[in-house]
Amino acid sequence: MSTSRSRSRIAATCSRTAGLSRATARSGSAATARCSRQAILASSAAEPTPPTHAPDPRVIPIDWITLPKAELHLHIEGTLEPESMFELARRNGVRLPYPDVESVRRAYVFGDLQSFLDIYYAACAVLVQERDFYELTLAYLRRALLDGVRHAEIFFDPQTHTARGIDFATVVTGISRALADGRELGISSRLIMCFLRDLPAVEAMAALEQALPHRELITGVGLDSAELGNPPAKFEQVFARAVEHGFHVVAHAGEEGPPDYIRQALDVLGAERIDHGVRCLEDPQLVERLATEQIPLTVCPLSNVKLRVVDRLEHHPLAQMLDSGLCVTVNSDDPAYFGGYVGENFAAVRRALALGDAELVRLARNSFTASFLDEAAKARHLAEIDAHIQPA
Repeated sequence: MSTSRSRSRIAATCSRTAGLSRATARSGSAATARCSRQAILASSAAEPTPPTHAPDPRVIPIDWITLPKAELHLHIEGTLEPESMFELARRNGVRLPYPDVESVRRAYVFGDLQSFLDIYYAACAVLVQERDFYELTLAYLRRALLDGVRHAEIFFDPQTHTARGIDFATVVTGISRALADGRELGISSRLIMCFLRDLPAVEAMAALEQALPHRELITGVGLDSAELGNPPAKFEQVFARAVEHGFHVVAHAGEEGPPDYIRQALDVLGAERIDHGVRCLEDPQLVERLATEQIPLTVCPLSNVKLRVVDRLEHHPLAQMLDSGLCVTVNSDDPAYFGGYVGENFAAVRRALALGDAELVRLARNSFTASFLDEAAKARHLAEIDAHIQPA
């Protein structure tokens, strides 16, 4: 597969959907929405409460929770709720460093990405059997259905588990069985294997070799874990080999790392999508490129607040990214740790950034056009969005 051809197809559909969303959302022009939002934010700069819109009788109310959407940035291990953590610990005889559920929740105060990862990896110790991965994944799909998710492209971190002696097949089979059952719920899916960037590239190559016998279950490869000091270029050979085997390519970049990491992900790894990417705004030339090529950015607002990428949601750059013409989507990242699934992320940015219906529809449309679905499936989902926003 040529990643440049795949990126071009995604860019073309992202570009088309930006225009279509403005035409169908019945919320006025994009320029009016931008001016309205900026005025609201400016007038409330000193207020601690989020800005609100006065109702407009010309606007058709949209249920933005059930608005059809895809989730493209979701770590399945990050959906492990504390209650399930304790249940699996009892089942598998794993001793946790916390006495009860509430003490776990109190520990979810993170100073940065690494402080989160320390707890995240410790919690993964309770995932041992194929049944555990199946139940974890199915629980996420059932929860996502409530948020209007029709398609999910799910990350998993095999190295986190194989390092503990869990067989690769145990992990991928459990997750994949749940994804297959999820289709009966009405949620299609793709599975993306992430390499841990804070480990040596040789270990990532070993993980890729373990994945090859399960190639039919895995759509793409990605790069996650501690970003600072671990540039994408470190994994050039691993991703080149993955592309030879036809995997799609995504990569976390520009969350804590500099804008140059985004460039490396694109130009060295051949990434078709950038996960996070919020620091792109520090580099105007990069922003221009991302906008021109319509390279998707899978943004995770509540995660960015929880991990101190931004100090509060009202200061999140999502609105600026939309105004810059970027193909951005909203996702939940690790929702069990960051205080909200994808619907709650939509609700939160709507309130905090005064996003209008047109912008929420644009985000939903972007989520499908930026996915690895085929064009026919994308068209079906976009038509469902159009039906959802039409007056009864």
